[in-house]
Amino acid sequence: MIARRVYRMAQAGSIQNLKRLSESLELPKADEVSVRVRAIGLNFADIFAMQGLYSATPRGSFIPGLEFSGEIFAVGDEVTAWQVGDKVMGVTKFGGYASHLNIHHRYVIPLPEGWSFAEGAGFLVQGLTAYYALTELGNLQPGMTVLIHSAAGGVGILANRICKKLGAYTIGTVGQATKIDFLRKGESYDAVILRDKDFTEKLQFALDGRSLGLIMECIGGKILEQGWKALAPMGRMVVYGNASFTSHGARPNYLRLIWKYLQRPKIDPLRLPTENKSLLGFNLIYLYEQTDMMHLLLNKLQALELKPQHIGHVYSFDRMHEAIHLFQSGKTVGKVVVKLTV
Repeated sequence: MIARRVYRMAQAGSIQNLKRLSESLELPKADEVSVRVRAIGLNFADIFAMQGLYSATPRGSFIPGLEFSGEIFAVGDEVTAWQVGDKVMGVTKFGGYASHLNIHHRYVIPLPEGWSFAEGAGFLVQGLTAYYALTELGNLQPGMTVLIHSAAGGVGILANRICKKLGAYTIGTVGQATKIDFLRKGESYDAVILRDKDFTEKLQFALDGRSLGLIMECIGGKILEQGWKALAPMGRMVVYGNASFTSHGARPNYLRLIWKYLQRPKIDPLRLPTENKSLLGFNLIYLYEQTDMMHLLLNKLQALELKPQHIGHVYSFDRMHEAIHLFQSGKTVGKVVVKLTV
């Protein structure tokens, strides 16, 4: 048994229920490794889970967190691929907000040479999200024009880099003008536009006669509707999130959520053949049990040799609530990471 620090919730509903506790961690099972966590990546799924808006959230007490990096300090009796001291990054179906954790050995992979622990903790969930959405669902092709919402976020940054590797033209959107220069100069988007009341006109100007073939949709509401109308015949919209439903407070504003739900865009499936467009959606956490598929996607993703994730904000473990609050604000650029000291 080893003492560990965790952030645990007695039940989902309010981020205020997230408490820092000390617990004991058992020895790893025969097929598990024990990881001393050095960095934790924050994701929107964490927020929705803590607020009770995520269908995959465990019932009762749980530890949030989907991705981490660290060092292996113990291995199960049947594990031969890993040794004590190996540096790894990994994914977990909750349980990541911890200083130490046990996990099946197939859910960790080597930390790439030269990468920091923070970069390792910021890559897997958002890298897999971007790659699966673009290539498996979006059928990304050279020369395709791709609209990427939340372009300065972790998924948006990696999605653009994947598109560039595969020869696509990218248009990024942001909710705050302060992020535009970063994307144009630091991430080489072909065009960047601000999502405001003139979004439709700005999008048409950015397209400049190009056919919009693929949309990475994570905003919802009017932006989704406007993007759908701009999507070219044979185009695909891949929905992997809905930031417009995000609350900036500890609890969801249920009246606001109900209003947004009632006002949501309604795309009639009977009209899809006539419009000749495709609407696809996915949630990466439901692929967690498909370990072979995850490794196949990871191999393809790593073959692109992308630069490590841009880490925009780093907090210490005892400032977890501050990190979450900033993440909710929408003011972040790149990945928000929580680091732990040895």
